[in-house]
Amino acid sequence: MIDTSLSLNDQLQRMRDAHRGQPMPAWPDRARRLRALEALLLQHRNEIAAAINADFGCRPHEETDLLEIYPSLSAIRHALARGRRWMKPRRRLADLLFLPASTELRPQPLGVIGIIVPWNYPLYLAIGPLVDALAAGNRAMIKMSEYTPRFSVLFADLVGQRFTPDEVAVINGDAEVAQAFSSLPFDHLLFTGSTAVGRHVMRAAAANLTPVTLELGGKSPAIIGPDAHFERAVERIVFGKLVNAGQTCIAPDYVLLPRSRVDDFVATARATVNRLYPQIGANTQYASVVSDAQYRRLIGLRDEALAAGARAEVLGSGSDPAQPRRLLPTLLVDVRDSMKVMHEEIFGPLLPVVAYDTLDEAIGYVAARPHPLALYLFERSVAAIERVLSGTIAGGVTVNDTLYHIAQHKLPFGGIGPSGMGGYHGEAGFRTFSHAKPVMRQARLNGAGLLNPPYGARFRHMLGLLLRRG
Repeated sequence: MIDTSLSLNDQLQRMRDAHRGQPMPAWPDRARRLRALEALLLQHRNEIAAAINADFGCRPHEETDLLEIYPSLSAIRHALARGRRWMKPRRRLADLLFLPASTELRPQPLGVIGIIVPWNYPLYLAIGPLVDALAAGNRAMIKMSEYTPRFSVLFADLVGQRFTPDEVAVINGDAEVAQAFSSLPFDHLLFTGSTAVGRHVMRAAAANLTPVTLELGGKSPAIIGPDAHFERAVERIVFGKLVNAGQTCIAPDYVLLPRSRVDDFVATARATVNRLYPQIGANTQYASVVSDAQYRRLIGLRDEALAAGARAEVLGSGSDPAQPRRLLPTLLVDVRDSMKVMHEEIFGPLLPVVAYDTLDEAIGYVAARPHPLALYLFERSVAAIERVLSGTIAGGVTVNDTLYHIAQHKLPFGGIGPSGMGGYHGEAGFRTFSHAKPVMRQARLNGAGLLNPPYGARFRHMLGLLLRRG
């Protein structure tokens, strides 16, 4: 168990001391830690889902299984199958003029990794980076969100049962604790959360020259192209928007579609919601908004847009007073750029609909705004897909679906600009939490002495060769 009498600095120092005692853990030690995580998930799956459900007021167990348990287990098993290979030095020949010397890049653990976890996926966004950190041979301190208190306490207890305090430590506390945590001199700090808080985290880390990976958010667009399979596109956008009630950093934040299809989109989205979530307001497979503050924020975004001329199309029906903070999915049509809902990340079941006249207009709309964490494109034309991919910048893209690029272990996940920096997942995460130490091995017989002083004719001749061939 974690010794709560220790200060954050003391806990970090204990981990540093342990890392110095074992700076390069062998693969069996790393695999043991990964298997301990796997056992934690398998043995306590129902407790985890129940705690998250209680924190949200309603979070379907099925969504926790699909969106948190499964990807966490998949990440662990991917690392167990490939981590030993990732550890191997990558050997290369030296540059031509330095032969027969050889070189290598030797992955080395950074030391102690700090992980700051948000409330929306409190299990997966703790386990995901932790898997990469442990596979790379590091130790980790994890700051859980105060907005999921039941799960955070449970997770701390479960981790404490399976790891020594100098391997993995889970920290709970309020915003003041989070601020102190981000100010610690970690060897690397990963933060998942809002762009606004990310700025504060990066500022605190900069005081220690701590490298950071920031997984933020932004306004991720879904573009329905002129030649898209329309009904399929609407279904996948609705799915991506409504799992976890839209409280997903890569959820579609607004839709761009041909002007002639706006009414079709509203009708198809309404039919899709009725099919996927019958009586959605009372459907226990539809999540609640996590807190009163988040609920009020969403209502404020909606009402401000309506007052400024947007039209609300409420999807679905039903209500259940026993389920708190249940917000029915709402399309916002006829939105304008001046509305807050078009500037702030929504993080809930509101979906603005923006019409375009040409695909180039849609590409320009996305390109003129801050780079999003995700972009979704629905289109059958290969040429049109290439135009969008070439004309826009985003952290990641899924074509003809939503969300699922995050589940590809062979692809890094991360943002760009205001949506984040750096990436992780799979081998990319292993590399993020490792230092690729360059090593050159000089051959016993070599010509390095030809460049020694005194700098006479021989030196000038050799330097001339270098300058001509370098």
